[in-house]
Parts: sequence; C-alpha cells; structure tokens
Amino acid sequence: MTVYDTLNSLIEPVCNELGYDVVRIQLTGGERRKLLQIMIERHDLKNLTVDDCEKVSRTLSPILDEKDPIESNYSLEVSSPGIDRPLIKLADFDRFKGFEAKIETTLPVNGRKRFVGRLAGTEQDNVLINFEGAVLSINHGQIAKSKLILTDELIEKTLNEEGNENGK
Repeated sequence: MTVYDTLNSLIEPVCNELGYDVVRIQLTGGERRKLLQIMIERHDLKNLTVDDCEKVSRTLSPILDEKDPIESNYSLEVSSPGIDRPLIKLADFDRFKGFEAKIETTLPVNGRKRFVGRLAGTEQDNVLINFEGAVLSINHGQIAKSKLILTDELIEKTLNEEGNENGK
C-alpha cells in the first residue's frame, strides 16, 4: 500500500462524513519538511469558506497524528481547488463540459502530450476534448495533469453561482 493509498483511506471517509469531497491529495517537499495539501469541495458544490477548511483541518489533524502515515515532519494545508481547478476524476470532465482546459498525458496521443481545448465530456473511460477542429479522445488513465483554464466565461459562471447562493 502506498502512502497515497493510506492517506486516501484516512482522509476520504472523514471528509465525506463532514460533507466534503476530496478533489486531490498531494504530498510535496523534501526529507526535512513536507506539505500535505488536501483540496476539498462541498457536497452541495457551494463555495468553500475558510471555516470549511478549518473544520476539516481540525478534524483530520488528530487522526493523522495518531495514525502517523507520513514518516517525517509535515504541514497540513486544506484548501479549495480554486476557479482554475485541477480536473482529477472522470466526472470532473463531464461537470465542466464546454469550458477550456489544459491536459497533459503520460504517453503521446496522436504524437502529442499537451492539449488545450474545450472539454466535450466523457465516453466510457475516455475524456473528450475539442482540439484543433476535431474531438480527441484521451484515455483517463493516460492523463498526467489536467486543469481548467481561467477564462472570462469560467469566472462569470463562478460569479453567477455565488450570486445564486447569496439569494441574488
């Protein structure tokens, strides 16, 4: 079992019980000091607040201290994925269909490893992206990194969601 498997098994159930989905767990840094970054979002998809992050951090800290899955010292950071969020799960690509994204693959697809275009959803285990005038299908397992591109359209969608939350 890898450190990520262990972290996932500790973190995901706690976040789920508190009403949050884990977007990404990332462990960075060197031997002396590491950073454990946990990106979360609310189940109801409303905007994440500092209080939400604090609640998850305070709940997870004692569990992580007790189980001690990371061998060296580390700092815990709980945050929102942000507007130009990473796209990790297959469902993310359907959720943000129509928005611009950047995708990098582990192996070349049609001779390339980097793609920028509008997401066109998914088909089985493949992510569809409009790239250079055609819809390209990329196996989800071959995606090394992917994220939304910050555009006026994405900002407007986010602002509209915030306005709807606040009763505007």
